[in-house]
Amino acid sequence: MIVIIAAIVGAILGALTARRRKGRTADILQYAFVFALGFALIGLFATIFITRAAL
Repeated sequence: MIVIIAAIVGAILGALTARRRKGRTADILQYAFVFALGFALIGLFATIFITRAAL
């Protein structure tokens, strides 16, 4: 669940960042994808850490 939420937030932040920098559609999509991927990876590590701490 954390991973999905982090990916969505990352995609939104990436798209907003590219739009703020006056990027074209391809730039906005690329930023959204890369930010989503990065945030999902951070969310994955957070999920692993939380799961292991609970045991």
